[in-house]
Amino acid sequence: MAAFTVLVALVVTAQAGFTFRDPDHVAALYVVEVGAGVALLVWLDIFLRARRRTGARWPSREAMGVVRRERWTAKRIAAVATALVAFYVTYLAYRNLKAAVPLARPGDLFDAQLADLDRYMFFGSDPAALSHGLLGTGVSAHVLSTFYVAFIVFLPLSLGFALVFAERLRVSLFYATALSINWVLGAISYFVLPALGPIYYYPTWFTALPGTEVARLQEMLMDDRVGFLANTATGTPQAIAAFASLHIAMSFTALLAAYTLDLGKRFKQALWAWFSITFVATIYLGWHYVLDNVAGMLIGAAALVLARMLTGFGPKPNRSRPSG
Repeated sequence: MAAFTVLVALVVTAQAGFTFRDPDHVAALYVVEVGAGVALLVWLDIFLRARRRTGARWPSREAMGVVRRERWTAKRIAAVATALVAFYVTYLAYRNLKAAVPLARPGDLFDAQLADLDRYMFFGSDPAALSHGLLGTGVSAHVLSTFYVAFIVFLPLSLGFALVFAERLRVSLFYATALSINWVLGAISYFVLPALGPIYYYPTWFTALPGTEVARLQEMLMDDRVGFLANTATGTPQAIAAFASLHIAMSFTALLAAYTLDLGKRFKQALWAWFSITFVATIYLGWHYVLDNVAGMLIGAAALVLARMLTGFGPKPNRSRPSG
């Protein structure tokens, strides 16, 4: 997936007239930071397994060494490291593809059509306005903003837990592949229906919201977009695209994976809560139209199906329940 997406991104950015690059070294920093987090999770995995095996509260170094040699072989370490790097290489290619959308389709925006369809589904009302009236525009804005921004933690944590704690390596690689496919399908959707999102196309709908971390992020992204379109050589590649929502796509992939892998009831409940709050936050804060989220759900489901096809992964009826 990483090699394919990079190849496509190189072609698309060349045709769009700007250089393929890692803006602010974000992808490289993610590899380093998430890699360090995964290394910590590996130590935790060894510690917990040694403790279960010995019954000791603090297992000895010898007991942990035995677990490390048995579970974390060179093959497993290489596979996990490759999956982690490939995921963020795919993300890097995705960022460049996303940046190219307004250059490849200049002037094409479908915000008005998406907003009209939303109003039709909600009997003439705007979903964002309905959410503001129902939840208010005070504390709720800060709470939903916090949850929305927390996605930057949820995604690598989800990936890291799958790579480290899954009993079978095939489970780890299946989930990492599914998440990577979300980047690809998301980039395709941006080219199919370019859109800015309600906060940028209908800013007056959100004037009652207080200043939040999300509001500052939205302002920064628009500044980046304006600067990039003015000078693609020096500007930070723009990252605004509404259709479809990858916050929803990735969250839905995680939720469906929990059922595919038959994870625990509490785990599923937590993912349902996360998905539901994220769904509301994207509408309330103006990032997406409802149809963007519906499309995100379809992408999240399709990513799992394609990942199973590409990896050959299939849960066995008599399998042991994964711990991650």
